[in-house]
Amino acid sequence: MSRPVPWRRSLVVRLLGTSILIVILSVATTAWLAAQTATRAVQKERAQSLAGDSLIYDRLLGFAAGHPGWDTVGPDVRRLAAETGRTIAITTADGDLIASSDPAAPLPGRPSAVLDPLGGASGPIDPRAVGPYRLGERDRAAQRELVRQRLECLRSQGVEATAQEVPSGRLVVRMAERTPRLRRDCLFREDAPFPAEQRALAKLRGPVVQCLKNRHLPDIVLFPVDFTWQYAGANVYGNVQDIQDCVDNARRAQLRPYVARPARLFLSSPAEPPAPPFDLSRASTLRIAGAAGFVLLVAVAAALLVGLRLVRPLRALTAAADEAAHRPAPVTIARADEIGRLANALNDLAQRSERSEQQRRTMVDDIAHELRNPLTNVRNWLTAGQDGLADLDQDMVRLLLEETGLLQHIVDDLSDLADADAGTLALDRAEHSAADLLATVVEAYPSVHLRAEGELPVLVDPVRFRQIIANLLTNAIRHTPPGGRIDVWARTAGPDVVIEVSDTGEGISAADLPHVFDRFWRADRARARATGGSGLGLSIARKLAQAHGGDLTAASTAGVGSTFTVRLPASL
Repeated sequence: MSRPVPWRRSLVVRLLGTSILIVILSVATTAWLAAQTATRAVQKERAQSLAGDSLIYDRLLGFAAGHPGWDTVGPDVRRLAAETGRTIAITTADGDLIASSDPAAPLPGRPSAVLDPLGGASGPIDPRAVGPYRLGERDRAAQRELVRQRLECLRSQGVEATAQEVPSGRLVVRMAERTPRLRRDCLFREDAPFPAEQRALAKLRGPVVQCLKNRHLPDIVLFPVDFTWQYAGANVYGNVQDIQDCVDNARRAQLRPYVARPARLFLSSPAEPPAPPFDLSRASTLRIAGAAGFVLLVAVAAALLVGLRLVRPLRALTAAADEAAHRPAPVTIARADEIGRLANALNDLAQRSERSEQQRRTMVDDIAHELRNPLTNVRNWLTAGQDGLADLDQDMVRLLLEETGLLQHIVDDLSDLADADAGTLALDRAEHSAADLLATVVEAYPSVHLRAEGELPVLVDPVRFRQIIANLLTNAIRHTPPGGRIDVWARTAGPDVVIEVSDTGEGISAADLPHVFDRFWRADRARARATGGSGLGLSIARKLAQAHGGDLTAASTAGVGSTFTVRLPASL
Protein backbone atom coordinates (compact mmCIF):
# COMPACT_ATOMS: atom_id res chain seq x y z
CA MET A 1 0.00 0.00 0.00
CA SER A 2 1.48 3.36 -1.02
CA ARG A 3 1.98 6.10 1.54
CA PRO A 4 -0.04 9.36 1.43
CA VAL A 5 1.42 12.09 -0.71
CA PRO A 6 2.98 14.94 1.35
CA TRP A 7 0.96 18.12 1.14
CA ARG A 8 3.86 20.06 -0.37
CA ARG A 9 3.99 17.53 -3.24
CA SER A 10 0.24 17.33 -3.73
CA LEU A 11 -1.04 18.13 -7.21
CA VAL A 12 -3.73 20.39 -5.72
CA VAL A 13 -1.16 22.42 -3.76
CA ARG A 14 1.14 22.77 -6.73
CA LEU A 15 -1.72 23.72 -9.02
CA LEU A 16 -3.00 26.22 -6.47
CA GLY A 17 0.45 27.74 -5.98
CA THR A 18 1.01 28.01 -9.70
CA SER A 19 -2.37 29.69 -10.25
CA ILE A 20 -1.74 32.19 -7.44
CA LEU A 21 1.69 33.03 -8.85
CA ILE A 22 0.24 33.50 -12.32
CA VAL A 23 -2.52 35.77 -11.03
CA ILE A 24 -0.07 37.86 -9.00
CA LEU A 25 2.23 38.27 -11.98
CA SER A 26 -0.70 39.06 -14.28
CA VAL A 27 -2.13 41.70 -11.94
CA ALA A 28 1.28 43.26 -11.32
CA THR A 29 2.07 43.29 -15.04
CA THR A 30 -1.31 44.81 -15.89
CA ALA A 31 -0.91 47.53 -13.27
CA TRP A 32 2.61 48.29 -14.47
CA LEU A 33 1.47 48.48 -18.08
CA ALA A 34 -1.42 50.74 -17.14
CA ALA A 35 0.90 53.10 -15.26
CA GLN A 36 3.44 53.12 -18.10
CA THR A 37 0.73 53.76 -20.69
CA ALA A 38 -0.72 56.62 -18.69
CA THR A 39 2.74 58.12 -18.19
CA ARG A 40 3.50 57.99 -21.88
CA ALA A 41 0.12 59.53 -22.66
CA VAL A 42 0.86 62.46 -20.32
CA GLN A 43 4.39 62.96 -21.65
CA LYS A 44 3.27 62.84 -25.29
CA GLU A 45 0.04 64.73 -24.90
CA ARG A 46 1.28 67.72 -26.90
CA ALA A 47 3.17 65.75 -29.57
CA GLN A 48 1.96 66.41 -33.09
CA SER A 49 0.46 63.55 -35.10
CA LEU A 50 1.39 62.60 -38.64
CA ALA A 51 -1.72 64.33 -39.92
CA GLY A 52 -0.45 67.63 -38.49
CA ASP A 53 2.91 67.22 -40.21
CA SER A 54 1.15 66.50 -43.49
CA LEU A 55 -0.92 69.66 -43.04
CA ILE A 56 2.21 71.77 -42.56
CA TYR A 57 3.88 70.28 -45.62
CA ASP A 58 0.82 70.75 -47.83
CA ARG A 59 0.25 74.39 -46.88
CA LEU A 60 3.87 75.41 -47.29
CA LEU A 61 4.08 73.58 -50.63
CA GLY A 62 0.98 75.46 -51.73
CA PHE A 63 2.62 78.73 -50.69
CA ALA A 64 5.68 77.87 -52.79
CA ALA A 65 3.46 77.03 -55.78
CA GLY A 66 1.67 80.41 -55.61
CA HIS A 67 4.60 82.74 -54.80
CA PRO A 68 7.81 83.46 -56.70
CA GLY A 69 9.83 83.53 -53.46
CA TRP A 70 9.83 82.79 -49.71
CA ASP A 71 10.08 86.41 -48.59
CA THR A 72 6.55 86.60 -47.12
CA VAL A 73 6.30 83.04 -45.70
CA GLY A 74 7.10 84.10 -42.10
CA PRO A 75 3.48 84.77 -40.99
CA ASP A 76 2.33 81.48 -42.44
CA VAL A 77 5.09 79.58 -40.61
CA ARG A 78 4.21 81.18 -37.25
CA ARG A 79 0.49 80.55 -37.79
CA LEU A 80 1.06 76.87 -38.62
CA ALA A 81 3.35 76.48 -35.60
CA ALA A 82 0.63 77.90 -33.35
CA GLU A 83 -2.01 75.59 -34.85
CA THR A 84 0.02 72.37 -34.63
CA GLY A 85 2.34 72.95 -31.68
CA ARG A 86 5.37 72.12 -33.79
CA THR A 87 8.58 74.07 -34.30
CA ILE A 88 8.85 74.88 -38.03
CA ALA A 89 11.95 76.06 -39.88
CA ILE A 90 12.61 76.56 -43.61
CA THR A 91 16.12 76.81 -45.07
CA THR A 92 17.63 77.02 -48.53
CA ALA A 93 19.31 74.04 -50.13
CA ASP A 94 22.62 75.48 -48.82
CA GLY A 95 21.34 75.64 -45.24
CA ASP A 96 20.60 79.37 -44.98
CA LEU A 97 17.60 80.07 -42.76
CA ILE A 98 14.58 81.48 -44.61
CA ALA A 99 11.96 81.49 -41.85
CA SER A 100 11.45 79.85 -38.44
CA SER A 101 8.73 79.82 -35.81
CA ASP A 102 11.47 79.78 -33.13
CA PRO A 103 14.77 81.22 -34.43
CA ALA A 104 16.55 80.26 -31.20
CA ALA A 105 15.65 76.57 -31.54
CA PRO A 106 18.40 74.39 -33.07
CA LEU A 107 17.62 72.64 -36.33
CA PRO A 108 17.15 68.86 -36.31
CA GLY A 109 19.91 66.76 -37.85
CA ARG A 110 17.87 65.86 -40.91
CA PRO A 111 15.14 67.76 -42.82
CA SER A 112 11.62 66.37 -42.65
CA ALA A 113 10.90 67.11 -46.32
CA VAL A 114 11.92 69.14 -49.38
CA LEU A 115 9.52 71.87 -50.53
CA ASP A 116 9.63 71.96 -54.33
CA PRO A 117 6.30 72.57 -56.14
CA LEU A 118 7.90 71.49 -59.43
CA GLY A 119 8.77 68.02 -58.11
CA GLY A 120 12.52 68.27 -58.64
CA ALA A 121 13.86 66.63 -61.78
CA SER A 122 11.30 63.86 -62.19
CA GLY A 123 8.65 64.24 -59.50
CA PRO A 124 5.05 65.35 -60.07
CA ILE A 125 4.33 69.06 -60.55
CA ASP A 126 2.06 70.48 -57.87
CA PRO A 127 -1.30 71.34 -59.54
CA ARG A 128 -1.35 74.66 -57.65
CA ALA A 129 1.69 75.83 -59.65
CA VAL A 130 -0.15 77.49 -62.54
CA GLY A 131 2.02 80.57 -63.28
CA PRO A 132 0.94 82.31 -66.51
CA TYR A 133 -2.12 80.10 -66.83
CA ARG A 134 -3.97 81.76 -63.94
CA LEU A 135 -7.10 83.51 -65.27
CA GLY A 136 -7.66 87.18 -64.73
CA GLU A 137 -10.87 88.47 -63.18
CA ARG A 138 -12.50 89.27 -66.56
CA ASP A 139 -11.61 85.90 -68.10
CA ARG A 140 -12.68 84.12 -64.94
CA ALA A 141 -16.10 85.81 -65.00
CA ALA A 142 -16.61 84.94 -68.67
CA GLN A 143 -15.63 81.33 -68.11
CA ARG A 144 -17.96 81.01 -65.13
CA GLU A 145 -20.85 82.26 -67.25
CA LEU A 146 -20.16 79.61 -69.85
CA VAL A 147 -20.04 76.94 -67.13
CA ARG A 148 -23.35 78.15 -65.72
CA GLN A 149 -25.00 77.87 -69.11
CA ARG A 150 -23.64 74.37 -69.62
CA LEU A 151 -24.85 73.21 -66.19
CA GLU A 152 -28.32 74.54 -66.91
CA CYS A 153 -28.35 72.74 -70.24
CA LEU A 154 -27.28 69.45 -68.68
CA ARG A 155 -29.64 69.62 -65.74
CA SER A 156 -32.55 70.47 -68.01
CA GLN A 157 -31.97 67.09 -69.68
CA GLY A 158 -31.77 65.21 -66.36
CA VAL A 159 -27.99 64.91 -66.24
CA GLU A 160 -26.38 65.38 -62.81
CA ALA A 161 -23.39 67.71 -63.07
CA THR A 162 -21.30 69.90 -60.77
CA ALA A 163 -18.62 72.56 -61.24
CA GLN A 164 -15.23 72.23 -59.56
CA GLU A 165 -12.67 75.01 -59.40
CA VAL A 166 -9.06 74.22 -60.29
CA PRO A 167 -6.02 76.23 -59.09
CA SER A 168 -5.88 78.32 -62.28
CA GLY A 169 -9.30 79.82 -61.45
CA ARG A 170 -11.22 77.81 -64.03
CA LEU A 171 -14.38 75.84 -63.31
CA VAL A 172 -14.42 72.29 -64.62
CA VAL A 173 -17.74 70.54 -65.20
CA ARG A 174 -17.96 67.06 -63.66
CA MET A 175 -20.80 64.76 -64.79
CA ALA A 176 -22.04 61.72 -62.86
CA GLU A 177 -22.28 59.79 -66.14
CA ARG A 178 -19.27 59.49 -68.39
CA THR A 179 -21.23 59.49 -71.70
CA PRO A 180 -24.79 60.69 -71.03
CA ARG A 181 -27.41 60.70 -73.75
CA LEU A 182 -28.19 64.32 -74.68
CA ARG A 183 -30.97 65.63 -76.84
CA ARG A 184 -28.92 68.73 -77.70
CA ASP A 185 -25.29 69.81 -77.41
CA CYS A 186 -24.25 71.39 -74.10
CA LEU A 187 -20.57 72.07 -74.68
CA PHE A 188 -20.63 75.89 -74.96
CA ARG A 189 -16.79 75.68 -75.23
CA GLU A 190 -16.33 76.56 -71.54
CA ASP A 191 -12.94 74.77 -71.73
CA ALA A 192 -11.64 76.88 -74.64
CA PRO A 193 -8.40 78.77 -73.78
CA PHE A 194 -8.47 82.50 -73.31
CA PRO A 195 -5.91 84.81 -75.01
CA ALA A 196 -3.58 84.83 -71.97
CA GLU A 197 -3.63 81.05 -71.85
CA GLN A 198 -3.06 80.82 -75.59
CA ARG A 199 0.02 83.01 -75.33
CA ALA A 200 1.42 80.94 -72.45
CA LEU A 201 0.61 77.73 -74.31
CA ALA A 202 2.38 79.02 -77.42
CA LYS A 203 5.53 79.72 -75.37
CA LEU A 204 5.32 76.23 -73.85
CA ARG A 205 4.88 74.54 -77.20
CA GLY A 206 8.25 75.72 -78.53
CA PRO A 207 10.39 73.76 -76.00
CA VAL A 208 8.04 70.79 -76.23
CA VAL A 209 8.34 70.59 -80.03
CA GLN A 210 12.12 70.94 -79.83
CA CYS A 211 12.32 68.14 -77.26
CA LEU A 212 10.12 65.88 -79.38
CA LYS A 213 12.34 66.49 -82.42
CA ASN A 214 15.49 65.74 -80.44
CA ARG A 215 13.99 62.44 -79.33
CA HIS A 216 12.51 61.67 -82.76
CA LEU A 217 8.95 61.67 -81.37
CA PRO A 218 5.76 62.68 -83.22
CA ASP A 219 4.10 66.06 -82.76
CA ILE A 220 1.27 66.43 -80.20
CA VAL A 221 -1.62 68.78 -79.36
CA LEU A 222 -1.59 70.26 -75.81
CA PHE A 223 -4.68 71.21 -73.79
CA PRO A 224 -4.12 74.07 -71.32
CA VAL A 225 -6.81 73.09 -68.78
CA ASP A 226 -4.99 70.02 -67.40
CA PHE A 227 -2.00 69.82 -69.80
CA THR A 228 -3.11 66.54 -71.27
CA TRP A 229 -2.16 65.85 -74.87
CA GLN A 230 -2.96 63.79 -77.93
CA TYR A 231 -1.12 62.92 -81.13
CA ALA A 232 -1.35 65.61 -83.80
CA GLY A 233 -1.74 63.13 -86.67
CA ALA A 234 -3.74 59.97 -87.24
CA ASN A 235 -2.10 56.55 -86.87
CA VAL A 236 0.99 58.11 -85.30
CA TYR A 237 2.45 56.63 -82.09
CA GLY A 238 5.45 57.24 -79.90
CA ASN A 239 6.83 56.44 -76.47
CA VAL A 240 4.21 57.87 -74.10
CA GLN A 241 6.62 58.32 -71.19
CA ASP A 242 9.19 60.16 -73.32
CA ILE A 243 6.47 62.50 -74.65
CA GLN A 244 5.22 63.17 -71.11
CA ASP A 245 8.80 63.88 -69.96
CA CYS A 246 9.11 66.53 -72.72
CA VAL A 247 5.88 68.19 -71.58
CA ASP A 248 6.82 68.10 -67.87
CA ASN A 249 10.34 69.45 -68.43
CA ALA A 250 9.01 72.29 -70.57
CA ARG A 251 6.40 73.12 -67.92
CA ARG A 252 9.05 73.16 -65.17
CA ALA A 253 11.16 75.62 -67.18
CA GLN A 254 8.10 77.82 -67.85
CA LEU A 255 6.85 77.76 -64.23
CA ARG A 256 10.23 78.25 -62.51
CA PRO A 257 9.97 82.13 -62.45
CA TYR A 258 6.49 81.91 -60.90
CA VAL A 259 7.24 79.55 -57.95
CA ALA A 260 9.58 79.68 -54.97
CA ARG A 261 12.94 77.97 -55.25
CA PRO A 262 13.31 74.54 -53.56
CA ALA A 263 13.76 74.68 -49.79
CA ARG A 264 14.19 72.25 -46.91
CA LEU A 265 11.55 71.86 -44.19
CA PHE A 266 12.52 71.07 -40.58
CA LEU A 267 9.89 69.97 -38.04
CA SER A 268 10.49 69.33 -34.35
CA SER A 269 8.70 69.39 -31.03
CA PRO A 270 9.32 72.43 -28.84
CA ALA A 271 11.33 71.93 -25.68
CA GLU A 272 9.06 71.45 -22.68
CA PRO A 273 9.69 70.98 -18.97
CA PRO A 274 9.64 67.34 -17.89
CA ALA A 275 6.18 66.03 -17.15
CA PRO A 276 5.45 65.22 -13.52
CA PRO A 277 5.72 61.53 -12.62
CA PHE A 278 2.51 59.58 -12.93
CA ASP A 279 0.91 59.02 -9.53
CA LEU A 280 -2.22 57.07 -8.62
CA SER A 281 -4.76 58.64 -6.36
CA ARG A 282 -5.90 56.88 -3.19
CA ALA A 283 -9.24 55.98 -4.78
CA SER A 284 -7.53 54.53 -7.87
CA THR A 285 -5.13 52.57 -5.69
CA LEU A 286 -7.99 51.09 -3.69
CA ARG A 287 -9.88 50.16 -6.86
CA ILE A 288 -6.83 48.37 -8.30
CA ALA A 289 -6.18 46.58 -5.02
CA GLY A 290 -9.85 45.53 -4.75
CA ALA A 291 -9.89 44.24 -8.32
CA ALA A 292 -6.65 42.36 -7.75
CA GLY A 293 -8.02 40.80 -4.55
CA PHE A 294 -11.22 39.74 -6.30
CA VAL A 295 -9.29 38.19 -9.18
CA LEU A 296 -7.04 36.41 -6.68
CA LEU A 297 -10.04 35.02 -4.79
CA VAL A 298 -11.67 33.77 -8.00
CA ALA A 299 -8.40 32.17 -9.09
CA VAL A 300 -7.99 30.38 -5.75
CA ALA A 301 -11.55 29.04 -5.87
CA ALA A 302 -11.16 27.90 -9.47
CA ALA A 303 -7.82 26.25 -8.72
CA LEU A 304 -9.30 24.36 -5.76
CA LEU A 305 -12.26 23.18 -7.81
CA VAL A 306 -10.14 22.08 -10.75
CA GLY A 307 -7.57 20.48 -8.47
CA LEU A 308 -10.14 18.41 -6.61
CA ARG A 309 -11.68 17.27 -9.88
CA LEU A 310 -8.25 16.24 -11.12
CA VAL A 311 -7.24 14.42 -7.96
CA ARG A 312 -10.46 12.38 -7.52
CA PRO A 313 -9.91 10.11 -10.60
CA LEU A 314 -6.19 9.92 -9.84
CA ARG A 315 -7.01 8.57 -6.39
CA ALA A 316 -9.30 5.99 -7.98
CA LEU A 317 -6.48 4.91 -10.29
CA THR A 318 -4.07 4.68 -7.35
CA ALA A 319 -6.54 2.58 -5.34
CA ALA A 320 -7.07 0.24 -8.30
CA ALA A 321 -3.31 -0.22 -8.67
CA ASP A 322 -2.83 -0.78 -4.91
CA GLU A 323 -5.63 -3.34 -4.67
CA ALA A 324 -4.13 -5.54 -7.41
CA ALA A 325 -1.93 -8.25 -5.87
CA HIS A 326 -0.09 -9.30 -9.04
CA ARG A 327 -1.21 -7.00 -11.84
CA PRO A 328 -3.25 -3.80 -12.37
CA ALA A 329 -6.99 -4.19 -12.05
CA PRO A 330 -9.33 -2.54 -14.59
CA VAL A 331 -10.92 0.72 -13.46
CA THR A 332 -13.87 2.59 -14.94
CA ILE A 333 -13.35 6.36 -15.41
CA ALA A 334 -15.53 7.97 -18.08
CA ARG A 335 -13.47 11.03 -19.02
CA ALA A 336 -12.30 12.40 -22.36
CA ASP A 337 -9.17 14.11 -21.04
CA GLU A 338 -5.64 13.03 -20.13
CA ILE A 339 -6.82 11.26 -16.98
CA GLY A 340 -9.34 9.28 -19.01
CA ARG A 341 -6.52 8.30 -21.36
CA LEU A 342 -4.44 7.28 -18.34
CA ALA A 343 -7.31 5.08 -17.14
CA ASN A 344 -7.61 3.49 -20.59
CA ALA A 345 -3.86 2.92 -20.65
CA LEU A 346 -4.06 1.25 -17.23
CA ASN A 347 -6.90 -0.96 -18.45
CA ASP A 348 -4.90 -1.88 -21.55
CA LEU A 349 -1.93 -2.67 -19.31
CA ALA A 350 -4.13 -4.94 -17.23
CA GLN A 351 -5.33 -6.77 -20.34
CA ARG A 352 -1.79 -7.11 -21.70
CA SER A 353 -0.63 -8.32 -18.31
CA GLU A 354 -3.37 -10.95 -18.31
CA ARG A 355 -2.42 -12.09 -21.81
CA SER A 356 1.27 -12.13 -20.93
CA GLU A 357 0.57 -14.17 -17.83
CA GLN A 358 -1.48 -16.62 -19.86
CA GLN A 359 1.26 -16.87 -22.49
CA ARG A 360 3.87 -17.36 -19.78
CA ARG A 361 1.91 -20.21 -18.21
CA THR A 362 1.35 -21.78 -21.61
CA MET A 363 5.03 -21.50 -22.53
CA VAL A 364 6.13 -22.98 -19.20
CA ASP A 365 3.74 -25.87 -19.71
CA ASP A 366 4.98 -26.38 -23.26
CA ILE A 367 8.64 -26.29 -22.21
CA ALA A 368 7.96 -28.73 -19.40
CA HIS A 369 6.11 -30.99 -21.81
CA GLU A 370 8.87 -30.83 -24.40
CA LEU A 371 11.60 -31.56 -21.85
CA ARG A 372 9.67 -34.20 -19.93
CA ASN A 373 9.62 -36.87 -22.64
CA PRO A 374 13.34 -36.98 -23.48
CA LEU A 375 14.31 -36.65 -19.83
CA THR A 376 11.94 -39.47 -18.88
CA ASN A 377 13.36 -41.67 -21.61
CA VAL A 378 16.94 -40.99 -20.53
CA ARG A 379 16.10 -41.65 -16.88
CA ASN A 380 14.21 -44.86 -17.66
CA TRP A 381 17.05 -46.27 -19.80
CA LEU A 382 19.65 -45.35 -17.17
CA THR A 383 17.50 -46.87 -14.39
CA ALA A 384 17.04 -50.04 -16.40
CA GLY A 385 20.77 -50.27 -16.96
CA GLN A 386 21.49 -49.67 -13.27
CA ASP A 387 19.00 -52.37 -12.21
CA GLY A 388 20.45 -54.84 -14.72
CA LEU A 389 17.32 -54.91 -16.81
CA ALA A 390 19.07 -53.53 -19.88
CA ASP A 391 22.61 -53.62 -21.19
CA LEU A 392 24.42 -50.34 -21.69
CA ASP A 393 25.54 -51.35 -25.18
CA GLN A 394 26.01 -49.25 -28.28
CA ASP A 395 22.29 -49.27 -29.14
CA MET A 396 21.38 -47.89 -25.72
CA VAL A 397 24.11 -45.28 -25.97
CA ARG A 398 22.78 -44.28 -29.38
CA LEU A 399 19.24 -43.90 -27.95
CA LEU A 400 20.53 -41.85 -25.04
CA LEU A 401 22.49 -39.62 -27.43
CA GLU A 402 19.36 -39.06 -29.56
CA GLU A 403 17.31 -38.03 -26.53
CA THR A 404 20.16 -35.79 -25.35
CA GLY A 405 20.31 -34.25 -28.82
CA LEU A 406 16.60 -33.48 -28.62
CA LEU A 407 17.13 -31.72 -25.30
CA GLN A 408 20.08 -29.77 -26.72
CA HIS A 409 18.05 -28.78 -29.79
CA ILE A 410 15.24 -27.40 -27.62
CA VAL A 411 17.71 -25.50 -25.44
CA ASP A 412 19.46 -24.05 -28.52
CA ASP A 413 16.13 -22.97 -30.00
CA LEU A 414 15.12 -21.25 -26.77
CA SER A 415 18.54 -19.58 -26.57
CA ASP A 416 18.18 -18.24 -30.13
CA LEU A 417 14.73 -16.84 -29.34
CA ALA A 418 16.00 -15.21 -26.14
CA ASP A 419 18.89 -13.56 -28.03
CA ALA A 420 16.52 -12.37 -30.77
CA ASP A 421 14.12 -10.90 -28.20
CA ALA A 422 16.97 -9.12 -26.42
CA GLY A 423 18.50 -7.85 -29.67
CA THR A 424 21.81 -9.60 -28.97
CA LEU A 425 21.60 -12.25 -31.68
CA ALA A 426 25.06 -12.46 -33.28
CA LEU A 427 25.02 -12.19 -37.08
CA ASP A 428 28.07 -12.53 -39.32
CA ARG A 429 26.59 -10.65 -42.29
CA ALA A 430 28.27 -10.45 -45.66
CA GLU A 431 27.18 -10.21 -49.30
CA HIS A 432 26.13 -13.59 -50.69
CA SER A 433 24.13 -14.93 -53.59
CA ALA A 434 20.73 -16.04 -52.33
CA ALA A 435 20.48 -18.43 -55.30
CA ASP A 436 23.70 -20.21 -54.26
CA LEU A 437 22.67 -20.43 -50.61
CA LEU A 438 19.26 -21.83 -51.56
CA ALA A 439 20.87 -24.44 -53.82
CA THR A 440 23.04 -25.58 -50.91
CA VAL A 441 20.03 -26.00 -48.63
CA VAL A 442 17.79 -27.66 -51.23
CA GLU A 443 20.46 -30.32 -51.96
CA ALA A 444 19.49 -31.97 -48.67
CA TYR A 445 15.84 -32.17 -49.77
CA PRO A 446 15.67 -34.05 -53.09
CA SER A 447 11.89 -33.66 -53.40
CA VAL A 448 12.05 -29.84 -53.31
CA HIS A 449 11.91 -27.85 -56.58
CA LEU A 450 14.01 -24.65 -56.70
CA ARG A 451 13.53 -21.73 -59.11
CA ALA A 452 15.80 -18.69 -58.68
CA GLU A 453 15.65 -15.65 -60.98
CA GLY A 454 19.25 -14.44 -61.11
CA GLU A 455 22.01 -14.32 -58.52
CA LEU A 456 19.91 -12.30 -56.03
CA PRO A 457 22.68 -10.69 -53.91
CA VAL A 458 21.76 -10.22 -50.23
CA LEU A 459 23.65 -9.10 -47.10
CA VAL A 460 23.04 -12.01 -44.71
CA ASP A 461 24.62 -14.39 -42.26
CA PRO A 462 24.83 -17.55 -44.43
CA VAL A 463 24.39 -19.92 -41.46
CA ARG A 464 21.29 -18.12 -40.23
CA PHE A 465 19.95 -17.81 -43.76
CA ARG A 466 20.20 -21.56 -44.28
CA GLN A 467 18.58 -22.04 -40.87
CA ILE A 468 15.56 -19.96 -41.97
CA ILE A 469 15.08 -21.92 -45.20
CA ALA A 470 15.75 -25.29 -43.53
CA ASN A 471 13.11 -24.60 -40.86
CA LEU A 472 10.57 -23.70 -43.56
CA LEU A 473 11.40 -26.77 -45.66
CA THR A 474 11.25 -29.05 -42.60
CA ASN A 475 7.84 -27.66 -41.72
CA ALA A 476 6.63 -28.05 -45.33
CA ILE A 477 7.83 -31.67 -45.58
CA ARG A 478 6.24 -32.51 -42.22
CA HIS A 479 2.83 -31.28 -43.35
CA THR A 480 2.91 -32.44 -46.98
CA PRO A 481 1.71 -36.00 -47.62
CA PRO A 482 3.49 -38.35 -50.06
CA GLY A 483 2.88 -37.35 -53.64
CA GLY A 484 2.67 -33.66 -52.74
CA ARG A 485 4.89 -30.90 -54.12
CA ILE A 486 7.18 -28.37 -52.43
CA ASP A 487 8.49 -25.37 -54.41
CA VAL A 488 11.04 -22.69 -53.55
CA TRP A 489 10.81 -19.56 -55.72
CA ALA A 490 13.33 -16.72 -55.29
CA ARG A 491 13.09 -13.40 -57.09
CA THR A 492 13.57 -9.65 -56.72
CA ALA A 493 10.59 -7.46 -55.78
CA GLY A 494 11.47 -3.76 -55.51
CA PRO A 495 14.22 -3.26 -52.91
CA ASP A 496 13.78 -6.79 -51.49
CA VAL A 497 14.72 -10.33 -52.35
CA VAL A 498 11.59 -12.47 -51.93
CA ILE A 499 11.78 -16.21 -51.26
CA GLU A 500 8.55 -18.23 -51.28
CA VAL A 501 8.33 -21.76 -49.87
CA SER A 502 5.06 -23.32 -51.07
CA ASP A 503 3.61 -26.77 -50.45
CA THR A 504 0.48 -28.70 -51.40
CA GLY A 505 0.00 -30.10 -47.91
CA GLU A 506 -2.84 -30.03 -45.45
CA GLY A 507 -2.79 -26.26 -45.04
CA ILE A 508 -3.75 -24.15 -42.03
CA SER A 509 -7.24 -23.00 -41.09
CA ALA A 510 -8.10 -19.32 -40.99
CA ALA A 511 -8.57 -19.49 -37.19
CA ASP A 512 -5.10 -21.00 -36.65
CA LEU A 513 -3.18 -18.88 -39.19
CA PRO A 514 -2.66 -15.85 -36.83
CA HIS A 515 -0.93 -18.19 -34.31
CA VAL A 516 1.39 -19.99 -36.73
CA PHE A 517 4.44 -18.04 -35.47
CA ASP A 518 3.60 -18.42 -31.75
CA ARG A 519 6.12 -20.37 -29.72
CA PHE A 520 5.33 -24.05 -29.07
CA TRP A 521 2.19 -23.71 -31.16
CA ARG A 522 0.90 -26.72 -33.11
CA ALA A 523 -2.27 -26.83 -35.14
CA ASP A 524 -2.94 -30.30 -33.69
CA ARG A 525 -2.18 -30.21 -29.97
CA ALA A 526 -2.26 -34.00 -29.85
CA ARG A 527 0.75 -34.35 -32.17
CA ALA A 528 4.03 -35.37 -30.61
CA ARG A 529 7.52 -34.02 -31.42
CA ALA A 530 8.07 -36.88 -33.84
CA THR A 531 5.16 -35.72 -36.00
CA GLY A 532 4.62 -32.09 -35.00
CA GLY A 533 8.06 -30.73 -34.12
CA SER A 534 8.85 -28.59 -31.09
CA GLY A 535 6.74 -25.66 -32.23
CA LEU A 536 9.75 -23.30 -32.27
CA GLY A 537 10.98 -23.59 -35.85
CA LEU A 538 8.68 -20.99 -37.42
CA SER A 539 9.14 -18.59 -34.50
CA ILE A 540 12.92 -18.81 -34.86
CA ALA A 541 12.73 -18.39 -38.65
CA ARG A 542 10.68 -15.19 -38.31
CA LYS A 543 12.97 -13.75 -35.62
CA LEU A 544 16.02 -14.46 -37.81
CA ALA A 545 14.38 -12.79 -40.83
CA GLN A 546 13.53 -9.71 -38.74
CA ALA A 547 17.09 -9.60 -37.36
CA HIS A 548 18.27 -9.27 -40.99
CA GLY A 549 15.93 -6.31 -41.54
CA GLY A 550 13.27 -8.37 -43.29
CA ASP A 551 10.21 -10.37 -42.30
CA LEU A 552 8.46 -13.73 -42.66
CA THR A 553 4.75 -14.02 -43.43
CA ALA A 554 2.38 -16.90 -44.05
CA ALA A 555 -0.63 -17.51 -46.30
CA SER A 556 -2.56 -20.76 -46.31
CA THR A 557 -5.80 -22.43 -47.30
CA ALA A 558 -6.94 -25.52 -45.41
CA GLY A 559 -6.76 -28.62 -47.61
CA VAL A 560 -4.90 -26.77 -50.40
CA GLY A 561 -1.48 -25.87 -49.04
CA SER A 562 0.60 -23.10 -47.47
CA THR A 563 3.04 -20.45 -48.68
CA PHE A 564 5.67 -18.87 -46.42
CA THR A 565 7.27 -15.70 -47.80
CA VAL A 566 10.67 -14.41 -46.66
CA ARG A 567 11.56 -10.79 -47.51
CA LEU A 568 15.18 -9.67 -47.11
CA PRO A 569 16.73 -6.36 -48.22
CA ALA A 570 18.66 -6.76 -51.44
CA SER A 571 22.36 -5.85 -51.47
CA LEU A 572 22.84 -2.83 -53.72
